[in-house]
Amino acid sequence: MRSARPSLVLLTLGMLGVVLLSALGIWQIERRTWKLALIERVEERMHAAPTATPPPSSWPAVTAASDEYRRVTLRGTFLNADETLVQAVTADGPGFWVLTPLRMTDGTTVLVNRGFVPPDRRDPATRRDGEPQGVVGVTGLLRISEPKGGFLRNNAPAAGRWYSRDVAAIAATHGLSQVAPFFVDADATPNPGGTPVGGLTIVRFPNNHLIYALTWFALAFMLAGALLRVISGRGRAGASDPRWSSRRAAVRRLIGAARNLSRDTGPDARAHIGSA
Repeated sequence: MRSARPSLVLLTLGMLGVVLLSALGIWQIERRTWKLALIERVEERMHAAPTATPPPSSWPAVTAASDEYRRVTLRGTFLNADETLVQAVTADGPGFWVLTPLRMTDGTTVLVNRGFVPPDRRDPATRRDGEPQGVVGVTGLLRISEPKGGFLRNNAPAAGRWYSRDVAAIAATHGLSQVAPFFVDADATPNPGGTPVGGLTIVRFPNNHLIYALTWFALAFMLAGALLRVISGRGRAGASDPRWSSRRAAVRRLIGAARNLSRDTGPDARAHIGSA
């Protein structure tokens, strides 16, 4: 009787494992459907005709799901003295994003990522030609603020070190008021003097859901097969047969492998949007 109880527990755990692995596979298929819809939606936004930036009354409703990567236009005057350099890594190498506040005609302010500059053009004095004066127009992609830092490092406003485009923190550092809770990545329209270089936004959606789904389903199939072999083998030879112990060990190994994989992959969070 003592040998039967562990066997029953093992079989129960094995069946629960099959159900869990199958559920994870189905969940990944559902995530893949959601991801493909997101990609299609963002593609439509990026290629649509530009619209005006959301007015202040709509700012609380601006979200990544409803607005990010929407093409927008805005007009105003750049506050060049309040630009902020944010560390960046692009296809052109390491350097900085130049974020400059744009004072709109209605008195509000929108941070504009004017583009990329290499380290040797970090000093504004080296690119005076690229600092337009007076009212200008900008077209670009609406982006959501990036609080708390990036590159595994926290922003250090007091030291002038920025690793993410944290709109609220940048606005507070420069004493700006009525600042939109988003920023705009300027398009590739050339700037006088050649810098900053705009239009380098990268939209990247990791979409490994099908691979994950197939992995979960494969593990479920193997575990189910092992359970069937264990059950059929026990019926023929009984629990005392050495083959029964080896098959039981195989089931344990499969359950352990599934548990380890669930820790490695983890839930696929919101579509990672790589920004550049």
